[in-house]
Amino acid sequence: MRHVIQELAAQHSYQATQLLAILRAVQGRYHYIPAAAIEQLAELLNIPRTHIIGVVEFYSFFHLQPQGEYELLISDSITDQMLGKAELMAYLSERLQVPVGGVHADGVVSLDNTSCTGLCDQGPAGLVNGRALTRLDKAKIDQIADLISQRKPVAEWPAELFVVSDNIQKTALLLSQTVAPGAALQVVFSRGKAATLAALEQSGLRGRGGAGFKTAMKWRFCAEEADAVRYVVCNADEGEPGTFKDRVLLNRYAEQVFEGMTVCAALIGASQGFLYLRGEYLFLYEPLQAVLARRRVAGLLGNAILGQDFSFDISICLGAGAYICGEESALIESLEGKMGVPRNRPPYPVTHGYLGKPTVVNNVETFLAAAHIALNGGEGFASIGTDKSKGTKILSISGDCRRPGIYEYPFGTSVQTILNDCGADDVLGVQVGGPSGTFISAQELHRLLAFEDLATGGSFIIFNTRRNLLDIVNNFTHFFAHESCGFCTPCRVGTSLLKKQLDKIVSGHGSAGDVVALEELCQLVKNQSHCGLGQTAANPILTTLERFPEVYQSQLKKISYEPGFDLDAALETARRMANRNDPAAHLAQIEAEHD
Repeated sequence: MRHVIQELAAQHSYQATQLLAILRAVQGRYHYIPAAAIEQLAELLNIPRTHIIGVVEFYSFFHLQPQGEYELLISDSITDQMLGKAELMAYLSERLQVPVGGVHADGVVSLDNTSCTGLCDQGPAGLVNGRALTRLDKAKIDQIADLISQRKPVAEWPAELFVVSDNIQKTALLLSQTVAPGAALQVVFSRGKAATLAALEQSGLRGRGGAGFKTAMKWRFCAEEADAVRYVVCNADEGEPGTFKDRVLLNRYAEQVFEGMTVCAALIGASQGFLYLRGEYLFLYEPLQAVLARRRVAGLLGNAILGQDFSFDISICLGAGAYICGEESALIESLEGKMGVPRNRPPYPVTHGYLGKPTVVNNVETFLAAAHIALNGGEGFASIGTDKSKGTKILSISGDCRRPGIYEYPFGTSVQTILNDCGADDVLGVQVGGPSGTFISAQELHRLLAFEDLATGGSFIIFNTRRNLLDIVNNFTHFFAHESCGFCTPCRVGTSLLKKQLDKIVSGHGSAGDVVALEELCQLVKNQSHCGLGQTAANPILTTLERFPEVYQSQLKKISYEPGFDLDAALETARRMANRNDPAAHLAQIEAEHD
């Protein structure tokens, strides 16, 4: 092992910023991160052993205890649940003879749940040793179980198990035409940087991650920083359940995304860029590296790009399973080889980003649009959409509809139009923007896709009237509790309390007072949390409680109080320690009756 770890550290130039890449390689080889590897890496990278352990424990794809040679993770997203994931998981557990969350006695296979894999349009989905599995059913599970029993290497498994479709259903301005490699850069160099920034400003392009900050303003702020070293970062960590558009853009339009990053670098004066790719998209890593290699050969990356006094290159960093790393400052921490804990802001990344240097962070769709604007100018882009929302928005549509997939619409399009196009009827509601967004009811389908009405990073999950609303909210609330980074108390403790309080109500043990307490807790978590995860974690409860109060009321017991846990059982440890089991050592948790 020592030789392997030494070689891995050397391949990554003994840089602590490369810790995630090194740990991914160790995990892939040994199926966990051995203590001896941690000790050696601490010495080789000159970082504390506790730092490495913290990183390992932070990311869900790293483990301190051995996992199976075949590590199976099945997506527990609401869209997978809607497609029968629970039944399939039970069947898979039975076929493999391994409990969920466990490792088989012979160490061959392990099985567990994971958060959304970005395959919501082709679930139930999962991962085996990091490779995506799509459209799982009992026949495929039988096939997987047989392959594992034969100890067939995953690289030799049938290709049909790993088919991932782009599933583009509707195109408009951006998806209907592509930017030829180098075309936008040629225009930038001939038009000039100032004029290109002006075109970007004229376009009205706003960040497509959901927050909607003006792109030209962000780039200008970064360019005006006095520091000579600047960075460009593409956020491809789309972990919001129900979102998968970046997966498609990177598979089908990667050249244009990289072109947009390079345009940004030319405008702000950066020489290094990073694509932060979520770990669930491991299957895109090699194809994307091939695209980068082609661009280097074509003189579109590297030194003296297109003969200009401009050098720029892009590296790909793979995440390791942490939803919070979609937040830009947490992503930068992860890029630096740390736990993805959001930073205090200000300062913002445009002044103090990667390694403390000015950094532009935008998502995949934003860079795609920027390349289009750099080539074609801003006027045509600005002519589409609304006054405050220019251009088009690419949506990931999933759930109860006949045609899930990728759709592109001009801003200002109504929800009803979108539902008609994707074949959705008998609608209970739509989750716009993922769990952190807004749940709208069937009475709000006239609302518009726009920053001034329904802002979204792209997730659009449809639910029909046969769905149980509280099952949906429960899934989202458990997701946030699981994904909290643990940095601040309001989120770390608050999301756990939200989960427990909601569980009590969903299970039919809540009272009217519990609903009041739930709403109060929601406001506390929303208003006191450190970052966007905590600030939006209560949205599934708040937006549905506002629209469907009768659903919550229907779950309540007709009593003034019922305990949410077994107090007598909680004292069992104390009884064992005191070696007592007499009646006085027990509590009768029964409300006294009065005549």
